[in-house]
Amino acid sequence: MLRTWKQRITLTDIVVWAIGLSILVGVIYGSTKTLGIGKYSMLTWIDLTIVGLALGGVYALIALGYTLVYGILRMINFAHSEVFMSGPYTATFVAQGLITIGWWNKYPVLSLLIVLVVAAVVSAIIAVLLERIAYRPLRTAPRLVPLITAIGASFFLQYVFRGLYGSGLKAYPEMELLKGIIMLGSVRVYKTQAVAIVGSIVMMLVLWGIVQYTRIGKAMRSVSEDKEVAALMGIDVDKVISSTFAIGGASAGVAGILYLILFPVAHFFMGFFPGLKAFTAAVLGGIGNVPGAFLGAMVLGLLESIGPSLFLDGLGIPAPYQLKDAIAFTILVFILIFRPTGILGERLAQAKA
Repeated sequence: MLRTWKQRITLTDIVVWAIGLSILVGVIYGSTKTLGIGKYSMLTWIDLTIVGLALGGVYALIALGYTLVYGILRMINFAHSEVFMSGPYTATFVAQGLITIGWWNKYPVLSLLIVLVVAAVVSAIIAVLLERIAYRPLRTAPRLVPLITAIGASFFLQYVFRGLYGSGLKAYPEMELLKGIIMLGSVRVYKTQAVAIVGSIVMMLVLWGIVQYTRIGKAMRSVSEDKEVAALMGIDVDKVISSTFAIGGASAGVAGILYLILFPVAHFFMGFFPGLKAFTAAVLGGIGNVPGAFLGAMVLGLLESIGPSLFLDGLGIPAPYQLKDAIAFTILVFILIFRPTGILGERLAQAKA
């Protein structure tokens, strides 16, 4: 038994486990120290939790595009971050046009619906074109080829939109309806945060309903199980895959508007970091699993919001919130090392077996 254990454990495994254990000890020590100091009140922790839920909701809608495409094609669409960017960036100009004609604050609900539809449609079109031009010809190629293509398509889309809209920052206009706060007892919630949280939950429920209870959703699940058998049963595989890209793209477009409501600045590079965070969330929850994407996104949003103050403040780090991205990507690395199937991935695989 001991000899078998020695044969399986390598020096690399020992080093990785030692690093992981060191980080875990640091997290526990830093959290204990932070809570012991009592620097932050309960209301502060609640505020950070609300921020985390709002971020997690946005990440969840982006992560859905990653997880749907992976579930059907078994590939990571790294150009999805630019799909996320394309819709809301375009909708920013539509919002400016609505201000010009005086609709933005006069008809706020209608204006918000217009920019949501524009963002969703543009992102869906970009996603479908991406699948048709860049991925469909490579469907039977080795997996590394579509992955490299996705990275190239990501850079291509970034610089196409930079050429179309310019390299400067574009301010997304604030809406009078969304200014101010909502008081839930002694808890303060910004209206923008409430819209992001509620909007993301509603959108996820709609998408979950599409996948589970509609004809196209059943076809998507069939193609995910076995494309060849699904084609023999009369399912148009190309149409289903295009529909999957369209649904994921529309979800990313809506997520982009929610993101701009929280952080009202658009630019051609705005999809890079949210896209990586959403990919991390999809891996954390179990990529290919829709509930897992939502769960992983919420966990990641909370860790990104609460983690810097909780883990790092007690360690005496001067500006812990600047390391929030480091926390997210550290989670990605260790999930890939210690549990590559994610939180719900293993259970899903067992159910299929």
